[in-house]
Amino acid sequence: MFHGSIPALITPFQNGEIDMKAFADFVEWQVQSGSHGVVPCGTTGESPVLDDEEYQSIFAMTVSVVKGRIPVIAGTGSNCTRKTIKMTKIAKECGVDAALIVVPYYNRPTQDGLYAHYKAIHDATDLPIIIYNVPSRCGTEIAVETILKCAELPRIVGLKDATSDTSRATQIKSVVKSNFCVLSGEDALAGAFLAQGADGCISVTANIAPKECSDFQNAWQAKNMEQFMAIQSQLMPIHKALFIESSPAPVKYAASVLGLCRDEVRLPLVPASPKAREVVLEAMRQSGLIKQTEHGKRHAHG
Repeated sequence: MFHGSIPALITPFQNGEIDMKAFADFVEWQVQSGSHGVVPCGTTGESPVLDDEEYQSIFAMTVSVVKGRIPVIAGTGSNCTRKTIKMTKIAKECGVDAALIVVPYYNRPTQDGLYAHYKAIHDATDLPIIIYNVPSRCGTEIAVETILKCAELPRIVGLKDATSDTSRATQIKSVVKSNFCVLSGEDALAGAFLAQGADGCISVTANIAPKECSDFQNAWQAKNMEQFMAIQSQLMPIHKALFIESSPAPVKYAASVLGLCRDEVRLPLVPASPKAREVVLEAMRQSGLIKQTEHGKRHAHG
């Protein structure tokens, strides 16, 4: 089962191209910091603006760096079932452990269409599949009943839920097979999802605070509520700040402050605005990721 803190990895760019050296170093840092898995080519990795060859390069590099130490869950979803099948097969060839497949966006399929989409991918591939529900980006929400129907398929093994309805975790976990995982897709609600029976979080914040996010999940598992609440309070300012503008522009800026990569995104996204940068910097200070007087240096456990 997939669990704990699983960063949705940013994709570092340099002059418009993927900075593979920065990406490899970044993935290694995530593993060393205690992350329980990684997701290359998710929304935070700017998947909509990557071409097929770049997907393949990123999947292969992630698998090469991780070396089996933690699961690699490849973002392979699109709003085209045929393309999703193709990308999922490519990911399998690269050696990933599972696929994270977003609800088809823009097309606005019915619930029957969503089930048919996931069943077609399930039947045509042989990777474990995690459904990704993010209605704020997709314009379509997959219903609990449809998720439960999908969960009856043997290789559909989880859900990433980026909604504010934490009760969905209990509704789903109380019914599905024992190896089906529910993962929060909202950092600020990760604790609430755990309390409703979820197994972890696919995280944006973990890009810049992997140890803290890992410690947070481990504290819950260890029933150390004092540490759990302390880390939740510590990280809440940065959870909020990283979504002040379209993600991943704010987290890319935060990563650049820590010396992890350049502050570069691909169009149609643009870098975080000066006002957003001020908010992110202040949140990084409040969360202890940088010192009050520090700017442009990597934090202590980086």
